[in-house]
Amino acid sequence: MTLQFIHDNRGNTTGVFISIEEWQSLKTKYTDLQVEEAENVIQLAPWQKQIIDQRLSDYYKNPSDVADFDKTIDDIYKSL
Repeated sequence: MTLQFIHDNRGNTTGVFISIEEWQSLKTKYTDLQVEEAENVIQLAPWQKQIIDQRLSDYYKNPSDVADFDKTIDDIYKSL
């Protein structure tokens, strides 16, 4: 199994990525994963989808008008 570890901007491991093919194989091997996956599907409320659609529309209209996520988070931490 090929694993890719996901790290935050401070180098801390925050997750693991596996390919969809390997995920499908694991679900076949461990049927409890299929049940848990089905139980944990999150549906967005219509108002949430509307906000996301508006933000994406704004981004596509002006993709250069965005803030760098890591810099914004660092600025928030510095202000605390």
